[in-house]
Amino acid sequence: MSHETHLHDAVALAHSNVLSGGRPYGAVIVRDGAVLVRAVNRTAETNDPTDHAEMVAIREASRLLGSSKLDGCVVYASGRPCPMCHAAMRLSGIREAYFAYTAEDGEAYGLIGAGIYAELCRPLDEQPMRVSHHPVTAEEHPYAAWRARESGEA
Repeated sequence: MSHETHLHDAVALAHSNVLSGGRPYGAVIVRDGAVLVRAVNRTAETNDPTDHAEMVAIREASRLLGSSKLDGCVVYASGRPCPMCHAAMRLSGIREAYFAYTAEDGEAYGLIGAGIYAELCRPLDEQPMRVSHHPVTAEEHPYAAWRARESGEA
């Protein structure tokens, strides 16, 4: 199957989701040419702001594969993945994604648009949501404990 076929599938999922009362987003995850997961945005259904189509698909693919690493998987999304979904793809090892509609396309219909990408590129003190670094000292640093556990030293 081609990229276009999987993108059409993601767009059809998005359209079907709108007809069911959901938001206009769909995602398909493919590995070795086979469709692993087809998912839609579920935020209207669950009131969970992280239930984007890509996130739902990543969670399901991780369960199916029994791993948080989705190396070799490709994501096809109806719309440009938001920064959260993009980051989740990177964290899961996905190295390839394709989308049918741009953030600017969505913005023209009242969806979150390209502005959020630009905001997140600004320095922390210039962003609309306050995020501040306040370092603390801990007797046992959690990162050191994790490294020790992972290396078998713990």
